[in-house]
Amino acid sequence: MTQFERLILGMIARDEAAEATAEQICRRGQSFTDDVLCSMVTVDRAGHLHPFAGPGLPPTYSAALDGIPIGPHVGSCGSAAFLRQPVAVTDIFADHRWGPYRRLAEPLGMKACWSSPILAGNGRPLGAFGFYYRDHRGPNRGEEELVAECVGLSAILLDRWERSAEVERLAVVDGLTGFGNRTGFERALHQVSLGRGAAALLLADVDGLRRINDAFGHATGDRLIREVARRLRRAVPHARLFRITAGTFALLIEGADVGVGLSRIAARIAGAMRPPAWCGPHLLAPAVTCGAATFDGQAERDPERLRQDADLALRQAKETARGGFVCFRPERAAAAIRRRQGMQAAARALAEDRLEAHYQPIVRLGTRQVIGVEALCRLRTPDGRLLPSGHLAEALRSPSNASLVTDRMLARVARDVRAWLDQGIHLQHVGVNLSQADFRQGDLVARITAALAQYDVPRHLVVLEVTETVELDDGGRTVGTAIERLRNAGLRVALDDFGTGYASLAHLLDIQVDIVKTDKSLMRRFAVGDTGEVLLTALLQMADGLGFQLLAEGVETAAQAIRLEQLGCPLAQGFLFGPPRTAAVTAALLPRAAPAGSH
Repeated sequence: MTQFERLILGMIARDEAAEATAEQICRRGQSFTDDVLCSMVTVDRAGHLHPFAGPGLPPTYSAALDGIPIGPHVGSCGSAAFLRQPVAVTDIFADHRWGPYRRLAEPLGMKACWSSPILAGNGRPLGAFGFYYRDHRGPNRGEEELVAECVGLSAILLDRWERSAEVERLAVVDGLTGFGNRTGFERALHQVSLGRGAAALLLADVDGLRRINDAFGHATGDRLIREVARRLRRAVPHARLFRITAGTFALLIEGADVGVGLSRIAARIAGAMRPPAWCGPHLLAPAVTCGAATFDGQAERDPERLRQDADLALRQAKETARGGFVCFRPERAAAAIRRRQGMQAAARALAEDRLEAHYQPIVRLGTRQVIGVEALCRLRTPDGRLLPSGHLAEALRSPSNASLVTDRMLARVARDVRAWLDQGIHLQHVGVNLSQADFRQGDLVARITAALAQYDVPRHLVVLEVTETVELDDGGRTVGTAIERLRNAGLRVALDDFGTGYASLAHLLDIQVDIVKTDKSLMRRFAVGDTGEVLLTALLQMADGLGFQLLAEGVETAAQAIRLEQLGCPLAQGFLFGPPRTAAVTAALLPRAAPAGSH
């Protein structure tokens, strides 16, 4: 082994920079004679050339070769790599293989080029080692021996470098889509933040992915993700794309017009998602919701702030424009801060057990008698004030908070109902709201029956209200099964907020319930011949056929109550009959003897 071989192999073993080692190999070739320049190029797995080392060659020359596909007529290096054999061109300006590249060689004074392929053990081209001559000639015997030494060392170097590069690439690449993963996104976002021009971060979240995974399995969900990724690449080819969570993609977009162009980009994405896609045996309709934020090119470029702003825009889009696009604006940050503060205040109230059950009366319209109540959660501050209901809504965005609220409410309601029964109060209806999180846990029946059993409360008194926050658009498979189990356990179920949100006529066919509660907004359109009255009349006819009772919610005027009674609506709830009150105040409104008949 020569001293030079020991030097190069030592550099490789110590994992010194591959480019620096390649420079040493090239300088070794150039040391043989004064009229030679040496270069080393790599060949990626797609068959494209990339400059790697070339002491003495100007950067403009190397850059011009970057990305050129190898082939039998691509200069000396491209041809040698493609043919996997040495190629000697003794006259660059006469050889057809150099036709498109002569303009690059002429300023260097190079007249000939001899190139040798650098091959992996399986014969795949890793690169090429080139000799550039200032005379019209090919290699002599001494140069052939020298290049054989250099090519052998280069093969070891490039094989090791390629393996290391592949390991590093896999560390930042998402295996499902080929996009960058979260680690790659973190690095790229930091690099973008160091730049000076305008840049944007657009987040695209796949709508309904969890429901698709639940309904058809994760293999189908993965096919959908790959299809969405393919369409994103086609719609925004200039963006750097990453998959940062199961169903969320991040697009880094740079350029002077990103601010005005984001809405157009989002529109292209929406259009690309529009055609249905076969994901295995299932025909699905891909859809994404997008939120974005921008760097404006000013000095302050905080990557974490950009990510938070884009995430805030995405959350708002999910809430208000599902399937659409929202771009962050500074005024939205103040609203987000207020929401977070409200959520934190509600979470503290839960942790400190400051939750109360307040009850709103439910009346039989024919007699105006209070026959039941709906339990509504209220949170009280340490100084005795009740928090606005919006604070609780923010707290319920957390599944753990939502389940905790349900458990606390069940305990409070069961305790209050037991106290009323012990006082000789008889009622027929105690409504308790359920959240989406309650259905996901899988132990809903056990939780409810245990809470009622602790206070010996009869199950038939409880009506579990499935609110508009519970997703029912999976054909009732998930929630419908849970509702069936609740009813089989002797509990009753109401479909709440009917006529808005997720509730629709189709759900009455998929899910059997005991009561349907109309949405409060129906009362705002409740006049003779108006849409509210038309819908309510149709629901009353359906109630007879499907076996449920109708309860009109949001009744605020005597005229509304009279008209509801004329149409035959049996039950009503609203501020006309009383606002939510504490258990003690509510007890005075409830009858002390069982009302005649049943509702």
